[in-house]
Amino acid sequence: MKRSRGENIFNVFNIIILLIVAFICLAPIWHVFCASVSDPAMLLAYKGLLLKPIGEITMNGYRMALKNGSIVRGYMNTLCYVTSATLIGMFGSVVTAYALSRKDLLLKNQLTFLLAFTMLFNGGLIPTYLLVRNLNMLNTVWAIIIPNCLSVYNIMLLKTSFSSLPDGLIDAARIDGAGHFKTLTNVVVPCSKGILAVISLFYIVQHWNSWFHTAIYVTDRSLYPLQLLLREIVVMNSQSALELAGEDGELSLARELVKYAVIVISVLPMMVVYPFIQKYFVTGVMLGSIKE
Repeated sequence: MKRSRGENIFNVFNIIILLIVAFICLAPIWHVFCASVSDPAMLLAYKGLLLKPIGEITMNGYRMALKNGSIVRGYMNTLCYVTSATLIGMFGSVVTAYALSRKDLLLKNQLTFLLAFTMLFNGGLIPTYLLVRNLNMLNTVWAIIIPNCLSVYNIMLLKTSFSSLPDGLIDAARIDGAGHFKTLTNVVVPCSKGILAVISLFYIVQHWNSWFHTAIYVTDRSLYPLQLLLREIVVMNSQSALELAGEDGELSLARELVKYAVIVISVLPMMVVYPFIQKYFVTGVMLGSIKE
């Protein structure tokens, strides 16, 4: 089909705009990566965006970061917290969304309203802290995992997706003698792989980037996740970054290399995971948003 002149101009503008957006998104990542392997002395003197590593390529920043016990421990803590919180969050979200999607649920509208109400209003930081303290969860891994493991927004997305499934599928399973749990695991979940992959990604990214709750509830540095250590190094300019170097004359140079190396290490898992889930992203989010 031959395109008109206006359509060709529109496509050219679309390509230009998308290339600009892609550059804006990728440029900071590429800059950080180039800085992490650049010569530290030249890096300190350089101003502007890095398009390639400057000076002799060095991996000292990564060596110092991986040799530091607190960073390695923080990385392992983050993996543990993300895995545990995502599993708990997905289980709670799927079960809650399935219950709310059933038309015969008692007080369905009232329960949905109560959940949606928490998206607009919450108890606040001080009451939440008092609750965590009264539950004896301060300075424990549960203070990091439990308070933030569920998202009402994700529950609502799952509820909408589950509600869009044909009633005949659920009725057939119920007629065959399947209970609600078996119906959920054998019928609903296999038919909702797309949205489940998307919600899993939401939870993984949320917990991977989380540091605020740890800063509030935890003072034991052995429980710190990687993101909180990264904040100390990059934002607060913590002395812990300086301690990674061996000689006083190398402290400022080590700080720059370690800072960029830790940033790369912290974002690398998300960049590796995302391409495998991307194919489910559009299908999962749109699933159930339009009804015939």
